[in-house]
Amino acid sequence: MEQSSKKSALSEKDGVNQPQSLSNSSVEVIKQMRRKQPSAQELIDGILAKDKVALSRAITLVESTNPEHLEKANTIIQACLPHANKSIRIGITGVPGVGKSTFIEAFGKHITSLGRKVAVLAVDPSSTISHGSILGDKTRMEELVKDENAFIRPSASGETLGGVARKTRETIILCEACGFDTIIIETVGVGQSETAVHSMVDFFLLLKISGAGDELQGIKRGIMEMADAILINKADGDNIAKAKLAKTEFNRALHLFPAKQSGWIPTAATCSSYTKEGIDTVWKTISDYFELVKTNHYFEEKRQNQNQFWMMETINEQLKSNFYNHPEIIKLLEENKKAVQNDEISPFAAAMNLLKKYFKS
Repeated sequence: MEQSSKKSALSEKDGVNQPQSLSNSSVEVIKQMRRKQPSAQELIDGILAKDKVALSRAITLVESTNPEHLEKANTIIQACLPHANKSIRIGITGVPGVGKSTFIEAFGKHITSLGRKVAVLAVDPSSTISHGSILGDKTRMEELVKDENAFIRPSASGETLGGVARKTRETIILCEACGFDTIIIETVGVGQSETAVHSMVDFFLLLKISGAGDELQGIKRGIMEMADAILINKADGDNIAKAKLAKTEFNRALHLFPAKQSGWIPTAATCSSYTKEGIDTVWKTISDYFELVKTNHYFEEKRQNQNQFWMMETINEQLKSNFYNHPEIIKLLEENKKAVQNDEISPFAAAMNLLKKYFKS
């Protein structure tokens, strides 16, 4: 039977060849740059020259868990230390959904419009199952990320309580050495151990939304006592009246707290990250705070206490790391875990045996 010369309606026509989407020369340049690891001195020079790329690469070294990167990171931090401590550090926290990222973008743009340089260290929550993080803060702050006077660095919280990345303290030093005079630390805001944030910032701002509780909610101890100011966000549209009511309730609650060592009296205010209403007032409040604490010398005293605190934290962290990475402990730990699971030994006795073995070795 003779085959039909007609083509089926389902047959494909020859398409048009698409132009090359990537430049081969550009790809090779990027590959070469990735292969080349800059020395510690090159990164130090870059940071002091206010190069954001060098700053980003140095932060990556600081955050790395690779033991080979530790010495290089410590060299960079030590060289940057004399050029640090010339900024104001602001911690911002609040429950998920309160609008931290949107507020920080509006607030950051206001700060840069005043001629200041702002670095945002955004700590993103890590999954306890996959251990991954989205790190999407740059996407949310699409205007601020394009600002020449701004730098945004998202980091995974890992297993750290309170949503502070393990190396946030060292990252602050690098950002200050790079010329950023305003450091903003955004926490996960899950209500756990926010003391870690408080111990590395000068001003602690708590974001709230209206309808999240009455005045009794406001007088609960904990994070409220640490806050230097409370800001009711999303005060726009139909929510303005509710936000003003929440502001009044929180101001009443704040009067019930003990006086702060700084001599500062915290207040509650409203703002809208969408309309930018109240953003300038927030900066005025923070400026008034720094004027007070620098006059009464509380600023220097708090920084000194924070330095001591982080020395002790670093010792604790290093001891913990050395313990779990010790070859004998790695082997004995699994044996003791099974013994504890089978009720052959109590968890406390097993822990003491492992510690004794570690210190003997």
